[in-house]
Amino acid sequence: MAASTTKILNHPYEAAVRTTTIGNKLRQQFKSSDSVKDKPMSAHGGTTFIPLNIAVLTVSDTRTEENDTSGQALVERLTQSGHNLADKAIVIDDVYQLRAQVSKWIADDNIHAIISTGGTGFTVRDNTPEALTPLFDKAVEGFGEVFRHVSLLEIGTSTIQSRAFGGIANKTVVLCVPGSTNACKTAWDKVIKEQLDASHRPCNFVPHLNLSTEQCETRN
Repeated sequence: MAASTTKILNHPYEAAVRTTTIGNKLRQQFKSSDSVKDKPMSAHGGTTFIPLNIAVLTVSDTRTEENDTSGQALVERLTQSGHNLADKAIVIDDVYQLRAQVSKWIADDNIHAIISTGGTGFTVRDNTPEALTPLFDKAVEGFGEVFRHVSLLEIGTSTIQSRAFGGIANKTVVLCVPGSTNACKTAWDKVIKEQLDASHRPCNFVPHLNLSTEQCETRN
């Protein structure tokens, strides 16, 4: 039987292998790993963080800038993440005043996202969904679903009393969360932060906003 020969291959991952059937199999494996490693990343999710201009709305009859802990929690988190605070407002629980404020922001091409806190419960004065959903071009049903899912681990079945919701209007994403400070922190940390990050894969909201032409990868 002919002796096996040893050959030093040029592949960076290969050591000396024998030119036998085993060696051939190894080379095929290395070639396969090359095709995966060298394959360019899809542009769907992007690779670079893009700072967005985000407006924050606090819906309340009683809060002021001095005690608006929920709105401030959102401001702190979005700026710490590298985004810009475009504007901030506190508006009473009135359907038409809420609609007027958010419509103004939606019409502003320099504002890419709006985060609202408050008015998503079931009391008489909780009217944020009724005020804002008529403004949407498309609803983001998954936002409320995912928020309630992650909140289940924190507050149990009480999460069903949250009517958190979202939508897109004039290429501006609008995300509305409950009024508690903890709810705002949970919403940002576990849902919103990733979805407003252009580098988050496989999908985020940035391709749908005014500043981007990339298409988001979808799963039909």
